[in-house]
Amino acid sequence: MSDALSRSGHFPPKTKQLKKENFSAESESKCCWISIKHSGCSSVDCEVHREMDLAVRQRRQLPTDPDTTSSSSYTKLEKPKRSDAGEAAEVDRGLGWFLPLISLGLLRYMSASSNIIHDCDEVFNYWEPLHYLLYKSGFQTWEYSSQYALRSYLYIIFHNLVGLPASWWLGDEKVRVFYAVRIFLGLISVITDAALVVALSRKYGKRLASYTLAMLCLTSGCFFSSTSLLPSSFSMYAMSLSSAFFLFEKPPLAVASAAIGVILGWPFSFLAFLPVTICSLVKKFRQSFFSGVVTSVAVMALSILVDYYYYGKWTSSVLNLLVYNVLGGGESHLYGTEGPLFYLKNGFNNFNFCFLLALLFLAILPVARKKYAPDLLVIISPIYIWTAFMSLQPHKEERFLYPIYPLICVAASAVIQAFPDLFRDKYNPRESSLLVKIAQYLRPLVLGLILCASHSRTFSLIHGYSAPIEIYKHFEHHDDVGNGSVICVGSEWHRFPSSFFVPDYVAEVRWIDDGFRGLLPFPFNSTLGGTSAAPDYFNNKNKASNKQYLHDLDKCTFLVELQLDRPYLSRGSDLTTWEVVAALPYLDREMSPPFYRSFFIPNRWQEKNVFGLYKLLKRIPK
Repeated sequence: MSDALSRSGHFPPKTKQLKKENFSAESESKCCWISIKHSGCSSVDCEVHREMDLAVRQRRQLPTDPDTTSSSSYTKLEKPKRSDAGEAAEVDRGLGWFLPLISLGLLRYMSASSNIIHDCDEVFNYWEPLHYLLYKSGFQTWEYSSQYALRSYLYIIFHNLVGLPASWWLGDEKVRVFYAVRIFLGLISVITDAALVVALSRKYGKRLASYTLAMLCLTSGCFFSSTSLLPSSFSMYAMSLSSAFFLFEKPPLAVASAAIGVILGWPFSFLAFLPVTICSLVKKFRQSFFSGVVTSVAVMALSILVDYYYYGKWTSSVLNLLVYNVLGGGESHLYGTEGPLFYLKNGFNNFNFCFLLALLFLAILPVARKKYAPDLLVIISPIYIWTAFMSLQPHKEERFLYPIYPLICVAASAVIQAFPDLFRDKYNPRESSLLVKIAQYLRPLVLGLILCASHSRTFSLIHGYSAPIEIYKHFEHHDDVGNGSVICVGSEWHRFPSSFFVPDYVAEVRWIDDGFRGLLPFPFNSTLGGTSAAPDYFNNKNKASNKQYLHDLDKCTFLVELQLDRPYLSRGSDLTTWEVVAALPYLDREMSPPFYRSFFIPNRWQEKNVFGLYKLLKRIPK
């Protein structure tokens, strides 16, 4: 029988075949003699059988040919494991929730407490309507006229969920209510970005997730956008959450998050959500389609009901905005135009080398295809789609790029992680050559450079342009002027930090004519219906109204202005009329070198840049 098995090349099961390796030669000879006696095989056949058995015991598994591996999406579970005692340490369990939540929470709190206001639209289109809902005073823009109804009150009401309890709790301390809402914005950012980091960790390992976490925390773009009261920031939160659900293999939730980000946030961001939405539908069509439709209908219906309540008529601000800008020939160029390279320059300012690396993701994809395709490519593709689309529009603003900010961090982290792969031998990928080792050491150096440059940018913006918010905080110390005071603002109207910084003893804030010929915001008029009013002084052509300026300057109790080194005198230079009660340095953008004003370099920042004075002046009693 054993002779037949030997000739056919088949052997008994491994458990019956293996012997102890310390068998003596005498024992093996005895076993062989017994086999000869019972089976009739020769001693030569027995010796061959014994040698083959030994070869089976000593055989070791050869490494898998890299060319025969699956081309499916790489995950951390596909990493080769060691067979030695350090195998347990090699298992990558990924980042848990604790570190991302703590790290992001700390940085978002810092952002909420120190962030400047980067765009006057944030103030007049969002902080002012919120202030009106809370305190029945605030400025109204033409977009909030019921005649046009381009802005959604559902977005304002969402933040009122925090603003209203805070106003009850804090009373007339409106500045603290302002920061309470900002902390709420930061909290949303913490949860959504932490979900993205954990999803990356479970799918691609700790290194990629850790790099992304560091960039989400410290890059200037994410630091500032995370606590801005803007629909584009809300779409950014939804983008992080939708991407996280996609990596968690939960396509229906990914589609639902995208729908909320588009309808409740910024309708134009639907283009950035398309890749994740389409791939989610491909993976689980029925569930994803049902989730998307139900979420969209529910949020859209709620938006229409809220708009009806505040505008006083049946309308949809979401559809109105799309019709105005797409079908109605919206004249966004009236508010300024920029060149095609605006977003590339802006991206470098806010992300420095991180932005350049993110754009190189497609270039390294052929080398790292097994790691990153297809899922990570789906997540990162909106960077190219959205940047290209927005660059074609004549009217450009920094906030328009907010929805893809977290994805920039993910793409740059993936490129940094792939540095060693660029130098590996494709026939022997496990061999660590000198170039591979250099690339491995280069990864933390590049990450450190990005984070240092980001901190430099953040520090420059905060210390160069925070004067407007800080100046308005001084009003609380001058309530001795009595009720009915009037604050007058000229060319600095676009840096007005919102009515949250105007104390109750001030009756109104008025604009004074400094040569601006565009349409300025007016106070909400309760006698005309408040939010449902359609005042005749509003228009959609950005034409100034003759009612927007205060012409009798003797009514001004306070004056806020920026004094720069220019060949003309400012109003505040008349020291017989005005008394300077507060003054803070403000970076003179036009007179400062671009590099030194953009990035803080110790000593050189103060020496190379030029500063004006942001002043709060009080009228001297006659």
